[in-house]
Amino acid sequence: MSYLRTFLPWIVFAALPSGQWQWAALAGLVVALAVTAQQRAAGVGFDALIIELGSAVFFAALTAIAFADPHSGVHDYSAALASATLAAIAGISLLIGKPFTLGIAKRSTPREFWGLKPFIRANVVITAVWTAAFAVTAAVLAVIAHAGNAHSTSALLVQVAGFAVPMVFTIRYVAASKAKAGR
Repeated sequence: MSYLRTFLPWIVFAALPSGQWQWAALAGLVVALAVTAQQRAAGVGFDALIIELGSAVFFAALTAIAFADPHSGVHDYSAALASATLAAIAGISLLIGKPFTLGIAKRSTPREFWGLKPFIRANVVITAVWTAAFAVTAAVLAVIAHAGNAHSTSALLVQVAGFAVPMVFTIRYVAASKAKAGR
């Protein structure tokens, strides 16, 4: 459930009609702010809200662009930009030694595991997979947009795969890690 909540602004943005992209961007912003506020009120630390905070910044910028010029060329590349932004957020979280999945994993892992090397290493691996998936998704979506098919079924399928593949990997990797650790 944590990943669904984390990526909810992006799911909302992708699910709304592309012809109304300014409203989709605004909806993404509102959801990002609401999820962040709800999680902070529940006592969740900023370390567990890396994607949510980056989402709010991205959707604030996209909303401003979309309402200022609804016919902007940014529209056709908005899905690619969204995935590229997620890749950048995830990649930066790795570079600064705070993989975004670590904060999410801490929500469902007993505190005594948080500082253990296998737990941290697992989150580095998982975040790296998400980063790579976002980067590949961004590149494929940019190619699709450049070909004039930014709002096609194929673009939507690429977006779905960009979330589904790392999600399945995460579920399987966590299960295998727990089995290996005997938990």
